Amino acid sequence: MSTDIVAHRAKNPTLWIAATAAFVLLWFVLYGVLAPLSAWIVSLLPLAAASRLGGAAAFFIYETPKVLMLLTLVVFAMGVVRSFFSAERTRALLAGKNEGIGNVAAASLGIVTPFCSCSAVPMFLGFVSAGVPLGVTFSFLIAAPMVNEVALGLLFALIGWQVALTYLAFGLAIAIVAGWTIGRLHLEGWLEDWVRNLRSASADIPAATITTIDRIKAGIEAVKDIVGKVWLWVAAGIAVGAFIHGYVPAGLLASIMGRDAWWSVPAAVVLGIPMYSNAAGIIPVVEALLGKGAALGTTLAFMMSVTALSLPEMIILRKVLTIRLIAVFAGVVGIGILAVGFLFNALFS
Repeated sequence: MSTDIVAHRAKNPTLWIAATAAFVLLWFVLYGVLAPLSAWIVSLLPLAAASRLGGAAAFFIYETPKVLMLLTLVVFAMGVVRSFFSAERTRALLAGKNEGIGNVAAASLGIVTPFCSCSAVPMFLGFVSAGVPLGVTFSFLIAAPMVNEVALGLLFALIGWQVALTYLAFGLAIAIVAGWTIGRLHLEGWLEDWVRNLRSASADIPAATITTIDRIKAGIEAVKDIVGKVWLWVAAGIAVGAFIHGYVPAGLLASIMGRDAWWSVPAAVVLGIPMYSNAAGIIPVVEALLGKGAALGTTLAFMMSVTALSLPEMIILRKVLTIRLIAVFAGVVGIGILAVGFLFNALFS
């Protein structure tokens, strides 16, 4: 086969679309047989199905491929969606926006442009240099890790649309209100000196020509990059969930993280801050907690604190924010998370 023919096929969007459709079809076939296949594997183990270890093993063997398959599909789909956005376009969309409208726009963009905590510093600097108001910047930085597409997709698939929609609504509310509040405090003077010295450099951003093949490749690259980095954390999260599922009595967990224990919400937030995880890794733990009777508000507060107030993110942000501004940021977001936890525990009591 000549080189020209191979190059032509490589650039043929029809072949790429057909291959993508075949991949999606194969995904659904495998996902459909996952439950009986995992049950068959568990039956081969020398473990009593009714034992604690047997229950934990069954949870881990079924949940691990299920979550990783869901993660792959969601990340691929959102990698394609994300090809319509870029850091430059995001800055351009937010630059010049007034507070209020800008906070809503920034939090909404945070869903489809899920830059992780490792991207916090360059994104923050890019926003500052583009003239994005400080409060608007914080709305984006809160929403991006906390209300991202991976969290929503896995919540929808593993727990249900009600919890996913609830998380979306209140996550956005926290990002919008917290960002607006920080903006009203006018704390630009609490940025590090070298950050405040940055000046806006207005430049026209050329519209890149992105083909269908480029977008599919973007989805593939997203899977390689994101799933390749987080699969170990996902497995660790599922292992914790398996332990909770098999060994933690429902009554004990309900008494600790239930609706009647008023201190459970702040305790869950404090517990979540030092944890280093991500939405994909923490959701299996959330699934196990809810299955054991933990209150919805307490569980959501725990998840939000892990994804939005993690200690590693604070350490990264210290490069551009003073300790005083980090304390204000953590305090405002923490109050919002506590409010969500107490509200849901009260509504669903």
